Amino acid sequence: MQLKEQLQRAREDVEAHLNRYFEQPLNTEKNIKEATHYGVLNGGKRLRPYLVYATGRMMGADKADLDILAAAIECIHSYSLVHDDLPAMDDDDLRRGRPTCHIVYGEAQAILAGDALQTLAFDLIANHQFAVSASQQVKMIASLSKASGIEGMVGGQALDIEATDKEITVAQLERIHQLKTGALLNCAITLGALSAKSCDEHTLAQLNLFGQAIGLAFQVQDDILDVEADTETLGKPQGSDVAANKATYPALLGMAGAKQKAQDLLAQAHQALEAIDYDTSELASLASYIVERNY
Repeated sequence: MQLKEQLQRAREDVEAHLNRYFEQPLNTEKNIKEATHYGVLNGGKRLRPYLVYATGRMMGADKADLDILAAAIECIHSYSLVHDDLPAMDDDDLRRGRPTCHIVYGEAQAILAGDALQTLAFDLIANHQFAVSASQQVKMIASLSKASGIEGMVGGQALDIEATDKEITVAQLERIHQLKTGALLNCAITLGALSAKSCDEHTLAQLNLFGQAIGLAFQVQDDILDVEADTETLGKPQGSDVAANKATYPALLGMAGAKQKAQDLLAQAHQALEAIDYDTSELASLASYIVERNY
C-alpha cells in the first residue's frame, strides 16, 4: 500500500472512532458537544494518529488499542489548534480552509471545547482494556501528559509567544519546536511502541531519535511552506508566520539553508531507523513525505 493510501486509512480510522464517540448520547450541553466535535474534525492530515498506527503495526500491536491511542493523541493535537486559533493566541479565522472553532461557536465555547478534548484524551486511554500490561498503559498516560504539558507542547507554545518580535538563535528556535511540535509527534511514535508486547528500551531509544528528527523536519518544512505555498494549498493565510513577526528557519538560515536543514534532519531520521530490528520502511517513507509535502 502506498503512503498516501496509508495516511488516508489512518485518517478514516481515527475519525470513525472519534465520530462514534460524539454520536453517542453524552451527559452534557448541546453546543459544547457540537463545538468539541467540530474542533476535532478539522480536516487535518492526522499525521500523529498515522504515526501511532504505523509504529504499532510495525511492532505487532492490537488494532483496537491503536484506535484508542490514535484518537487520544488527535484529541490533544486538535485541542491545541482550537486554542492556538483564538484571538489571544494566533488570532486565525481559518483552519485548513474552514472557519475556526471560535468563529463558528464563539470564544467561550472554543476554550471549553479545547479543554474537553484535552481531558477526553486521557479518559480514552484510562478506560480502555489494552492487550498489554497495566504498567505499559500507565506509561502511555505519562508519555502523553509529559508531551502535552509544560515540558512539552504547552512549554513550546509559551516559548514561541515569548520569542515573537524578538531576535533569537537557531538553537533557541529548535528548542521551541522540539517542545511545541516535536514532543507530540514523538509521543505518537512512543504510544505506538508501548502498545506492543515486544517493546524494548533499545527500540524506544532509536524511535525517540527518529521522532526528534522528523519533529524538527516537520516544522522546518512548515516554515518553508509558509513562504512558498499559497493560501488555498495551505488552508490558512500564506505568510501568516512572517506577518506575526515569528522567527522561522527561512528567516534565520535563508531559504536554501532551511531546505538543507530539512534534508539533514531527514538523513538523521533514516539513520535512526537503520538501527531498529523491525521493518521500518513505512516510517522511512513517512519521514521522506514530511520534507517533500506541499501543504
